[in-house]
Amino acid sequence: MEEAAWVEVDSLLDEMIAAQRVRLLQLARRIRPTTTAEDLLQPHDYPELSANSDFNFEDGILAGYLALRAALRARR
Repeated sequence: MEEAAWVEVDSLLDEMIAAQRVRLLQLARRIRPTTTAEDLLQPHDYPELSANSDFNFEDGILAGYLALRAALRARR
């Protein structure tokens, strides 16, 4: 893959990750209003979040995006 394509893909993934983090925080705050962005780094510390299937789904989406970005950067 050409360098310009790598840069474009990496930029797109950064945008997707940022958007998913916002979405996840909004969902978490509907479940637990005092949730902070830092709380999302250890969501299993908060039973209300870890027991919520919608939260776990969205958290899994974020984890997938992060894994994809790491794999692509490693391949580069």
